[in-house]
Amino acid sequence: MGLLEFQNLTERQESFVNLADSLARSMKPQADAFDRTGALPLESFAELKKSVYPALTVPESLGGSGANLLEFVMAQIRLAKGDASVALTAAMNAHVIGAAMATKAWNLELSQRIFGAVVSKGALMNAVASEPELGSPSRGGAFRTTAHKVEGGWALTGRKTWVTGGECLDFLVVHASLEGKNLLEKTGKMIVPMNAMGLKLERTWVDALSLRSSGADDAVFEEVFVPDQDFIAPTPAHPASSTWFWSSMAATYLGVGCAALDEIVRYAKTRVPTALGRPISSLASVQQKIGQIELELKAAQSVLLEACARFDHEPKDALLPLLAGAKQLCTNAAVTATDLSLRVAGGNALTRSLSLERHFRDARAGLVHPPSDEVALEMIGRAKLED
Repeated sequence: MGLLEFQNLTERQESFVNLADSLARSMKPQADAFDRTGALPLESFAELKKSVYPALTVPESLGGSGANLLEFVMAQIRLAKGDASVALTAAMNAHVIGAAMATKAWNLELSQRIFGAVVSKGALMNAVASEPELGSPSRGGAFRTTAHKVEGGWALTGRKTWVTGGECLDFLVVHASLEGKNLLEKTGKMIVPMNAMGLKLERTWVDALSLRSSGADDAVFEEVFVPDQDFIAPTPAHPASSTWFWSSMAATYLGVGCAALDEIVRYAKTRVPTALGRPISSLASVQQKIGQIELELKAAQSVLLEACARFDHEPKDALLPLLAGAKQLCTNAAVTATDLSLRVAGGNALTRSLSLERHFRDARAGLVHPPSDEVALEMIGRAKLED
């Protein structure tokens, strides 16, 4: 049994992991082909929606599986081994639901209605905040996307980038600046169905380096009407929102690293150069590199699982440095794993005959998701110095 295998799973955890494994096996054969075309893998998304995976983090009281952070992360690592582009959308969906329930920012009626669609139809959603001028809001700055009050609701206008999941989404949670008396410098969130009048997707995610079939296009809003019942009022920042996002990203890219490890192990066992006369897996240099990959992925996974296991039982603010560190370790372990896999496979790794070049590219997307490496390390260092 490899170091990366989960140990001592409960029956409930095992059921979530098995579900993710099954979906990953179904998605994997199509992943390379869709990466080449950049089209959304509609069949893989259909399989995801038919399963209970979208409702994994919906509370049991609302009809979902009620997976906690640790349970979801375990499943997400396995799902991402199949197709990172699809898995990233699943991660975004789980983040929205998990954060909404933990922060209690959504009222009961809204939660029942939107999460009910997730349970009954496998609906998927994504929170969209980044903009062309702003970039990622994690660095601060005001949204150019605005909403002003109209009778019965709000009128939403603006543009959002990196709408991962694209046309396979059912809802967007849109971050916007609020315009009007006593609303200056305030922001709110709007639930917008993908078929809303005035909303269109503009294809901008073309020939991207990573996650080419993730459909991370732009969403353009032109006076989109959002009824009052779909408006989420401004709330103070809550650590649970960062926790769910960071952990979901960490698990997704760790899964990419694990997929690369599986691929290079298979290749090393079957690649027999004529000059060598035996599989390259017999070479000490190959064994050392694969050993390094396994160890770095295992170390990152251990920190991630520890942080997630502690989330339900310890003060959330105090855990943020560890969770930030887990994200930093997981994304960098995936980058190392894919890089070393290419070195082991040599020239063949640069061709489409192996999936390694896709994993190599996909892993690098993890570096741009918040928190950045420097922010995560600063958080950890500050926490230690203030201890």
